[in-house]
Amino acid sequence: MTAPLDASAKGVVHAAGEKRRPWLPWAVQALRIALCLVFGLPLLFMIVSSFKPDTQIFGDLGSASAFLPVGSLSLDNYQGVFERVPFARFLINSVIISVVTVGLGIVVNSMAAFALSRLKFPGQKLVLGVILATLIVPFETMALPLLWWVNQLPYFDGSIGWLDTYEVQIIPFVANAFSIYLFYQYFDSIPKELDEAATVDGASWFRIYRSIVMPLAGPAIATVAILTFLPAWNSYLWPLMVTQSESIRPAMVGIDYFKQMNVSWGQIMAYASIITVPVLVLFVAFQRAFINSIASSGVKG
Repeated sequence: MTAPLDASAKGVVHAAGEKRRPWLPWAVQALRIALCLVFGLPLLFMIVSSFKPDTQIFGDLGSASAFLPVGSLSLDNYQGVFERVPFARFLINSVIISVVTVGLGIVVNSMAAFALSRLKFPGQKLVLGVILATLIVPFETMALPLLWWVNQLPYFDGSIGWLDTYEVQIIPFVANAFSIYLFYQYFDSIPKELDEAATVDGASWFRIYRSIVMPLAGPAIATVAILTFLPAWNSYLWPLMVTQSESIRPAMVGIDYFKQMNVSWGQIMAYASIITVPVLVLFVAFQRAFINSIASSGVKG
């Protein structure tokens, strides 16, 4: 039975493999470039087309000019976006909904995971299994029952039904099974001896959660925040079903306004660029932190 190789031996073996196959680094680099083109060209087409009139967009489709900023370029499409829809209001609504969903989600899901990880009660594993089982249920199958349910709930002013409110776009998505599982795995890796020491000093469970466990769970919090923000920002089907007033509709629903009557593909591209580029820039800026948080969150492949 052979002993496993240490890190230095693995490095020697890897270097020897590269010498025998000098084309391998070039092949890997070519694959990376190909993947960048596959995922990047649609974004490039969207941004470039946002500066072109509709006639030129369709005229350039058969050539490389579709991806190049050539021809009659202007900001007319972006000006048309603000003239056609209340874009500033839609953008503010998306920010409010996304930020509040992330904030409440971190608190609620982390507390649920803390209870499942630290407290001992009958049926603990069963509760965790039921929560994880909800991951296999697609949202589309729950949309209509959920719509009926939120329409029966009492509102703060005494009326019945949450339709056409901020709450109906936030509350149903605060609790998330995947976020609970991420927190559960990370909390489970924190030594429970810290809890025992804090209990001896008279700390309550909530004090242990707030002062010991959560300060050590930075990577898990970052992961959950990013993975919660993206679906909240990109939500389309549910806001389309439950909102009617422009004053509370998010940005993703606003793109439907450009499909009515006179369809302007240039304005659609401009609108999509405005709501996509900030998120893309944010992800690129925090890419390293996102990858590190995923790697250290306790998720085993």
